[in-house]
Amino acid sequence: MKINYKITGTPNSPVLVFSNSLGADMGMWEELIPFLLPYFRVLQYDTRGHGGSEVAESPYTIDILGNDIIDLLNQLNIKKVYFCGLSMGGLIGQWLGIYHPNRILKLIISNTDAKIGTFEHWNDRINAVNKDGMQAIVEGTMERWFTDDFRKNNPNKISEIKAVFVKNNVLGYANCCAAVRDADFRADLHKISAETLIITGNEDVVTNVAQAEELLKNILNAQLKILPARHLSSTELPELYAEILIHFIVGESTFERGMHVRRTVLGNAHVDKATEKINAFTGDFQNFISNYAWGEIWTRSGLDKPTRSCITLAMLIALNRKDEFKMHVRAAVNNGLKAEEIKEIIMHSALYCGLPAANEALHSAEEILNEL
Repeated sequence: MKINYKITGTPNSPVLVFSNSLGADMGMWEELIPFLLPYFRVLQYDTRGHGGSEVAESPYTIDILGNDIIDLLNQLNIKKVYFCGLSMGGLIGQWLGIYHPNRILKLIISNTDAKIGTFEHWNDRINAVNKDGMQAIVEGTMERWFTDDFRKNNPNKISEIKAVFVKNNVLGYANCCAAVRDADFRADLHKISAETLIITGNEDVVTNVAQAEELLKNILNAQLKILPARHLSSTELPELYAEILIHFIVGESTFERGMHVRRTVLGNAHVDKATEKINAFTGDFQNFISNYAWGEIWTRSGLDKPTRSCITLAMLIALNRKDEFKMHVRAAVNNGLKAEEIKEIIMHSALYCGLPAANEALHSAEEILNEL
């Protein structure tokens, strides 16, 4: 089974997986990604039967859809992930939490339930699309997915989402309807051991607040966040939704976020060594670095981390800060820069920073790259 996917972000960052709603594709998460890339490597994929993923003939089950993501993680050699799934993706998240807890660092299940809808409801929907195509249900779906205000104020966005929806392969959509219809985790929620965040919308009529509260009651280590939205809360409120994910996974304080990014850029060994030496004299400076440099600047979404590494290396060459330069060569590799790219930064800096500075940088970079 070919699963279409996209992975973005720096190789030293933890992986956050997004699983789409029924009828959507991995593009539904796109507006969140810039806010998340300072912290995570983001893996988006199209559930089978959706987007660019393959369509199989026989009806699907949640077991099949869950094993697709396990197979994808194995293919990419990713052992553990943070997982966020919405609606059908939330059912897949529950399946992973129950049957593959060793692969989940933290779990986010959004606008979902342990049992969504009735057998009759899903059969009616399957019959409707088989008879009249995706166009037959698109208007009703948009009303369930988005608040009146969102639809009124974002006509172009709604048009884009409709286009994705009606483009769905009818067989793939119907087969996923069957998977959602037959999924029922009500007796198994207590088996989810991962720390879990439940998200829903206060106007969500598909999976309402009462259903989210029932999930909260039955999952051992869970918390609930209610947003002013309907069913596709991540699309209605992308920046707020991303902030909630960062808060849940990384932490609320600037210091926690700074330490997270500092570790992904510089590596745990370097940060552990620096923090071990903290004393009454150096403590304020270490806090300053973690809060200001890493928590407020490196976490900004305006530049990605590889670009920040390029700028940092060039400036350190200009300032002739040899030890800091060597440290940031390691950081640049953690941020995904190749040796060839680091060489080009040094060559370019030779023009504007002077040959002696660039020459020393070249030798320093070669020393670190050889060690790595």
